[in-house]
Amino acid sequence: MREQDRPVVVEVWTDLGCPWCYVGKHRLQAAIERRPDADRFEVRLRSFELNPGAPREPETIESAFIRSHGGDATVVRDAERRIQALARSEGLEFSLDRLDANTFDVHRVLHLANEQGLGTAFFSALQDRFFAGTVDPFDPDALVHVAESVGLDGDRVRQVLAGTEYAADVHADRAEGAALGLTGVPFVVVDRQVAVPGAQSVETYGQVLDQVAAKVDVRG
Repeated sequence: MREQDRPVVVEVWTDLGCPWCYVGKHRLQAAIERRPDADRFEVRLRSFELNPGAPREPETIESAFIRSHGGDATVVRDAERRIQALARSEGLEFSLDRLDANTFDVHRVLHLANEQGLGTAFFSALQDRFFAGTVDPFDPDALVHVAESVGLDGDRVRQVLAGTEYAADVHADRAEGAALGLTGVPFVVVDRQVAVPGAQSVETYGQVLDQVAAKVDVRG
């Protein structure tokens, strides 16, 4: 395979309940879809729990933030409304009634899905429905249903959820991201050449893709 014909891998460290991951994901996808060679770019999702110590029992966004960072509910709600307005201005649904809980099991299922080439489809479907307020990702049955909707075997997902498979993979993703300079998510690494922290604009993502694609073509 010629160098310029190989896929350009775009790795995205992310967490399910991170609003900026949600917005950034759609901006990155828009930047890719604008390109005539969009099918050249392969997005791979990597795990990074923002709050590994979060309880498994769902709680409100306000309660989760205050428990972890302090403050009061009014400040949290105002911040949520600002992000909601921004998301909706970009055509994205954004419910203020989402719940928050530990995402470790979601990440374990993501690794199962990644093995089958369905990681991006699974996580994206789950995150979109979560922010739209139409699914509870912390309900195992709901999680299985979304997994099945993108082609995963429901019984296999239940088997993973009942055990500890892929736990080491989740931890390894976090460690690898940290080694690359990650301190929060979203964190995008394009072709292991350029790292892009935070939710950037469509234009900024596009510039990075241009930059990396040009380097690949020159090497080819």
